[in-house]
Amino acid sequence: MNILITGAKGFVGRNLVENIKTIRDGKNRTTVLTIGEIYEYDIDTDPALLKEYCAKADFVFNLAGVNRPQNQEEFMQGNFGFASTLLDTLKACKNTCPVMLSSSIQATLIGRYGQSDYGKSKLAGEELFFQYGKETGAKVLVYRFPNLFGKWCRPNYNSAVATFCNNIANDLPIQVNDPSVRLELLYIDDLVDEMLDALEGKEHHCEFDGVDTVLTENGRYCAAPITHKVTLGEIVDMLNTFKNQPKTLLMPEIPQGSFAKKLYSTYLSYLPKEAASFPLKMNVDDRGSFTELLKTASCGQFSVNISKPGITKGQHWHNTKWEFFIVVSGNALIQQRKIGTEEVLNFEVSGDKIEAVHMLPGYTHNIINLSETEDLVTLMWANESFDPNKPDTFFEKVEG
Repeated sequence: MNILITGAKGFVGRNLVENIKTIRDGKNRTTVLTIGEIYEYDIDTDPALLKEYCAKADFVFNLAGVNRPQNQEEFMQGNFGFASTLLDTLKACKNTCPVMLSSSIQATLIGRYGQSDYGKSKLAGEELFFQYGKETGAKVLVYRFPNLFGKWCRPNYNSAVATFCNNIANDLPIQVNDPSVRLELLYIDDLVDEMLDALEGKEHHCEFDGVDTVLTENGRYCAAPITHKVTLGEIVDMLNTFKNQPKTLLMPEIPQGSFAKKLYSTYLSYLPKEAASFPLKMNVDDRGSFTELLKTASCGQFSVNISKPGITKGQHWHNTKWEFFIVVSGNALIQQRKIGTEEVLNFEVSGDKIEAVHMLPGYTHNIINLSETEDLVTLMWANESFDPNKPDTFFEKVEG
């Protein structure tokens, strides 16, 4: 399958091109698609190549368009005019392959979009595509995208999320006039997934109830089925939490498929080099060091413990807290004794055979570096973050 992508250097185009390349190159094996040539067409491409690409394409993604013209007339020229050129070229080549159009929810011309020149140009492009489908019998897929966000989206252009992510990541000011404004947002990976579905003939169809998308099997339009409705205030609050993570070490709840997960990935893509790494506080003494790595809102914390040769650490017990000790370098003896008894459980562990050992509630425990020359490195997970006001940690030696 040969694929033509117009607007290939734009936000959506770049993400789509790179993901289709992973399929072409055999790196993405989650699809049955077989990709031949990928024809990338953009504003700086030699116009003479359009005819060649249109003649050979088996599927066309028309992502080209104008968002921020110098004058309003450029909306119609860029969004309607190029669409006309593309479709006329396909006709001249007698190519009736499927054609996808990237339109916008602004084409509804409803509410705040009512006087949008951008929306009018998108609506004109939609009707042009539908008419082309009737005339040629070609399959036409018209998508009215809501606000888009994700990696590689240009800040200070036409995406509030991109601007907020970029500015907060780079310590620049942001302006929010009304934090209660609610946006419908489509994440770039969800959009790309829908585009790949379209390539397989599995696109999702819809109609519109005002500006609301209503998925329906025989709808005139197409839509990515997963979007998120979030207020500007909620977005800014999340981004500030992400920004503070290196200081708090607290990883907020980011469930699979959640808006928070997608926003965090987007935010990270805007971090400057100097913010891509950050120091951690090492608690150092003559026995070695202990460093907290990461805390979670509800699933405890991760730490790394380094013990010098021959050193014993621990010698305490917990009522409710439990932990995993995972030795990743060195050789150690982990000992545990149930409070009020004399029986000791011994676990000899090594970085050569990594395993996790439960620290049992109600058992005093320690970890001994058995080496006389090498440091012992142990990763530790506790089911709850340390609370200095209620530490649930009581000193008692395991033996003697």
